[in-house]
Amino acid sequence: MYINEQYHDLPLLETKEYRFISRDGQLISKQEQILKEHLIDVYLNDHLTMKLVCLPQYLTELVLGRLLTERIIDSISDIEQIYICEYGKRAKVYLNRTSKTLPQNTENNFFIEITPTCCTGNHILNDYFVSGQTPKTVPSINWKPDWIFQMADAFADGMPLHSTTFATHSCLLARNGQILFSCEDIGRHNALDKVIGYALRNQIDLRECIVYSSGRIPTDMAMKAIYAQIPILASKASPTVEAIELAKEYHLTLICAARRDRMKVFS
Repeated sequence: MYINEQYHDLPLLETKEYRFISRDGQLISKQEQILKEHLIDVYLNDHLTMKLVCLPQYLTELVLGRLLTERIIDSISDIEQIYICEYGKRAKVYLNRTSKTLPQNTENNFFIEITPTCCTGNHILNDYFVSGQTPKTVPSINWKPDWIFQMADAFADGMPLHSTTFATHSCLLARNGQILFSCEDIGRHNALDKVIGYALRNQIDLRECIVYSSGRIPTDMAMKAIYAQIPILASKASPTVEAIELAKEYHLTLICAARRDRMKVFS
């Protein structure tokens, strides 16, 4: 796979003024750094397929992860090349000839719009490339509670953007007790896709990994881990009943309310 990234150091924050009002009537003008929303259009084989609202960092990882968790690709070998423009506004992905291709006589005005529980307005504009493959059971690994506590410690010690804005979700990737990568984004789905994409890009076997998320775990978050074949999904937040049942069905180890001193293992 050939990667051509033209963007560099796009702004993540912008300073804005606001009026601070306290209950006792104090009024003060202040400034604060606020997150910037970024929109990237993703083209597959020159066909607009996704619009993602995100933070403009780790964009290749975001695209790779989203392609896998939307079942558009099965592995990194399905991709021939990825190009991201200098403004980070457009990603062009070309799939290998042997992978999924467009059916005949398809047009942009025929599309399926999927609205997940993500709050950032991400959209899938069509399902031309999506396969109907049934998810596989997630492989199991031996794990130690200390590994989860270490990830909870790393999150609690502070993520850079969250420490400044209190407005991001975070995700960490670890293997055998070693944290390999961490990232932040406006949406928890994006953050999860970025760690998955990082693993794909760096040839890290996700079947040996643990992912820790700052966000709640509904079914779509659990399905991302299942499609990526991640054995253990941990979260600081809570799951839904449906996510727990899904995790049990596909043997995903689901750990929630994972803090520095405790955790709840639901499946």
